[in-house]
Amino acid sequence: MKHRIYIFYFLFGLLIVPQLSNAQVDFNKTPDDDLGNVSDEYQELFFEALKQKGIENYDKAVTALLKCQEIDDSESILFYELGKNYNKLKNFGAAEDVLKKAVKKEPDNEWYLDELYESYVQQKNYDKAIKTVKQLVKFHPDYKEDLASIYIRTKKYKDALRVLDDLDDELGVSDIRDRLRNQIYNATGRKKEQIANLKERVEDNPDVEKNYLELIYRYSENKDEKKAFETAKKLLEINPESQLVHLALYKFYLDGNKAEKAIESMKIVLNSRQIKPESKAKVLSDFVKFVAANQEYEKDLVEITSLVTNTATDGKTLVELAQYYLIKGDKEKALQHYLEAQQLEADNFGLLRNILLLHIDLEQYKEAEQKSDEALEKFPSQPVLYLINGVALNRLNRASEAVDSLDAGLDYIIDNNKMEADFYKQLSKAYTTLNNLQKAKTFSDKAKALELSN
Repeated sequence: MKHRIYIFYFLFGLLIVPQLSNAQVDFNKTPDDDLGNVSDEYQELFFEALKQKGIENYDKAVTALLKCQEIDDSESILFYELGKNYNKLKNFGAAEDVLKKAVKKEPDNEWYLDELYESYVQQKNYDKAIKTVKQLVKFHPDYKEDLASIYIRTKKYKDALRVLDDLDDELGVSDIRDRLRNQIYNATGRKKEQIANLKERVEDNPDVEKNYLELIYRYSENKDEKKAFETAKKLLEINPESQLVHLALYKFYLDGNKAEKAIESMKIVLNSRQIKPESKAKVLSDFVKFVAANQEYEKDLVEITSLVTNTATDGKTLVELAQYYLIKGDKEKALQHYLEAQQLEADNFGLLRNILLLHIDLEQYKEAEQKSDEALEKFPSQPVLYLINGVALNRLNRASEAVDSLDAGLDYIIDNNKMEADFYKQLSKAYTTLNNLQKAKTFSDKAKALELSN
């Protein structure tokens, strides 16, 4: 478990042995203090077991320890080491048996109890795990988090909340415990208790931004937009420099038809280095939709575009801009933003396909031919790349090369009649250029047949 604290290393630094309360190791004399007055054979077997455990030969370690047991079974550490190896072998029943013997000999040994606790958890014997972890709490408060986790697994939610409350009072709040709390609230539907807890945190620590943000989120989750908005405005009053609060504010302003304030908040979000790219992408998406319906604010979108381009760490925000310009019919600007996105996501096939198609639409056939040819080295089984390459070659009056590319691509088409028909049309064009009218008609007829079948 996460609480193990080992005291010293030996055997070339590979093996770990817990310090015993009644023993210290002195490597300058015969080691008879740490293992009691035992024979040389016992000690050799014991250290052989430790060596085998260190190189993960747990079966051999168990064999050596069982031989030790035949010689002398008075030492608690013998049963502890057996238990550790049995746990590694997932023989949890045997581990429990020997670890209980170790604990019986030393009831207050943290490491023995911890190993026994792990065995119970692995067996999903949560009643015994709870009993054992309660004994461990006195050694370290982190064990209380384990106790809360087990209470949640066993649906003892009131007990879990009581433990979490005690820990929060003692140590202050933490993300780990908040996740445990949210598990409880989600499982029980105790939304009012969840919000009451967050309101109390805001009142107790009015300068902590995180508490407001969590409360805003929970209000919004419960469809209480009025209180969420009020909390967001309160945070802005207390911390006018907050950037994260604008992730909520812009939406409230949009819903309230306060366009100027909404745009101001969106600009803060999109220009922030604190806010994650995926959150920015969502805001930009809303911004694009807003401007599409309110063209008078397009200048604001253009203004923010440069900020997004300079600060983007992935292609999502740039793709949003590209798609906006596509809807507007401005293919050149769309292509520009797709190319900028590609610089951040060089292996994104969807981006590459959109770029190549725009090159064709914009009659940039040399770029389309060159880039599709390069792309085929990376994506040799993508039929659309052969089709784009064939279209570009046809447009460049390189019909023979177009035929070669299109013929190669046909082999990769699977259950896509429309694309297959497009291939046949381009082959018909290529053969017409080559003055092979018979083949041109053959492929033209194939294309028409496929279109009719659809």
